[in-house]
Amino acid sequence: DLVNSAFVFPQESQTAHVQVTAKLQQPLHNFTVCLRSFTDLTRPYSLFSYATEKQSNAILLFKPRPTQYEFFVGDKFLVFTVPVSLGQSEHVCASWESATGIVGFWFNGKPWPRKGLQKGYTVEVPASILLGQDQDSFGGGFDVRQSFVGEISSVYMWDTGISTAGVIAAMYDSPDESSIFGWRNFPYKIVGEVYLKP
Repeated sequence: DLVNSAFVFPQESQTAHVQVTAKLQQPLHNFTVCLRSFTDLTRPYSLFSYATEKQSNAILLFKPRPTQYEFFVGDKFLVFTVPVSLGQSEHVCASWESATGIVGFWFNGKPWPRKGLQKGYTVEVPASILLGQDQDSFGGGFDVRQSFVGEISSVYMWDTGISTAGVIAAMYDSPDESSIFGWRNFPYKIVGEVYLKP
C-alpha cells in the first residue's frame, strides 16, 4: 500500500523509470488511467507509457508544455489545454471507450469537454507499462529530454470508464471499483535512480 508515498525522480535520466509489473491478461476495449504529478519542468515529459510489441504509444499520457496534456491511444492523440499550476501538484484522469472512441479527461477533479479518438480500436497485450519515460520501443528507446523530474503518486488503471465521482475518489486514494492496479495494490519495480518516499 503506497498511500501517502510518492515516487521521486530526482534528475533528468536516460534510464530512470518505474516499471508497473501488473500482467494484463485481456486486450482493453475500455480503460481509465489516473495519476498525480508534481514538477516544475517546462519542457516536454512523459508521465505514463503503455507500449505493446507493435505500438510504442498504445497508451501515453504526455505533457509537451505546462498548459497542455497529450493523450495517445494507438499512436494517435488528443490535446487537452489546462491552466498552469506551478508549485502545485496536478491530478489527471483520462478514459477511453472503443465502442464510441469517446475520451474523457479530468484535471484536478474537473471534467473537460469530451472528444473522440480511435473508435473501434483495441489496445493489445502484453504491455510494457512505465512511469517517467516515453517508450519508443517495447520497454526502451528512452529520450533523456522527455524524462520526468519530480514526483508521481496515486497511479490507477481500470479496464472500465469512470465517473467524475470516481475520479474524485481516486484523487483521495479511496476509489470504489477494484482496479487493474492502483496505489493501494501497486506492483512495481524501480529501474535506475527513482526513490519511493513518504
